[in-house]
Amino acid sequence: MTGPKLFSRKADRIDELAEGGTSLAKDALRRMASNPVAILGACIIAAFVLLAIFAPLLAPKDPFIPYPELQAQLTPTNIPGPMPGFLLGSDQNGYDFFSRLLAGARQTLIVGVGATIIGVTIGMIIGGIAGAFGGWIDTVLMRFTDILLSIPSLLLAISIAALFASGNQWTVIIAVAMVGVPVFARLLRGSMIAQRSSDHVLAATALGVRRRTIVLRHMLPNSVGPVIVQATLTLATAIIDAAALSFLGLGDTDWRRAEWGLMLGNSQDLLSVKPELAFYPAIAIIIVALGFTLLGESMREALDPKNRR
Repeated sequence: MTGPKLFSRKADRIDELAEGGTSLAKDALRRMASNPVAILGACIIAAFVLLAIFAPLLAPKDPFIPYPELQAQLTPTNIPGPMPGFLLGSDQNGYDFFSRLLAGARQTLIVGVGATIIGVTIGMIIGGIAGAFGGWIDTVLMRFTDILLSIPSLLLAISIAALFASGNQWTVIIAVAMVGVPVFARLLRGSMIAQRSSDHVLAATALGVRRRTIVLRHMLPNSVGPVIVQATLTLATAIIDAAALSFLGLGDTDWRRAEWGLMLGNSQDLLSVKPELAFYPAIAIIIVALGFTLLGESMREALDPKNRR
């Protein structure tokens, strides 16, 4: 009876481990769901995205046309404040300021997401090629990323934006995107180098699996975790960098476009007349950047194997 009982106990133990075991991704989601910081960051991001999507429906006025009743009260030393029909009054051009703030959420989201997507794509191409092939290809690509990393991020964005004859939304997106390229390249390259010596990659190599298949099916899928986390954090810095370029006069020159960074940059000379024109866009940028930062840091902690229990 000892043998069958021992075998039964071992089988029960295996079943318990199988039922209780979870993947790293599921375990990370479970811990993030019980983390107040992650929940706060997710709520801020969700509110920002919903606001950006439904801004045309929520805006009480058309944010892209001036209103005569507001323009009639504009003077060099006076910009109308809150009044019936206009919750936050006018901006410096006679537009409804509240509606412009709501519409600015969409443009800010476009700039942040567009810059992050471009940065992630180029960075993953560079890092993936370097990590997959190694050798002189890795050396050349990594020295290129080292050059970019040696330049402060804001200075790099300013230098790239200054190369264009005139600023617009796409020049801002490209300038901000290039700041994240070396970071994503380094992250993916390091993760793929770590995957080279993993058991499943060595086994696939020993079985004669094609190198392209090993890279695309085994190395790359297991290396993108840090890149995803960094992309969430980069969204916050992308929004801030875009606002900084606009503030320095290197951003979008179309003042009719409603974007928080552009609104902040265009109001820098009006702080003594109506400081709200700068305060509200700045507060919105800070809150959204905080949301992405909180969620990104929570994801980093949740995906760290050292934190698993």
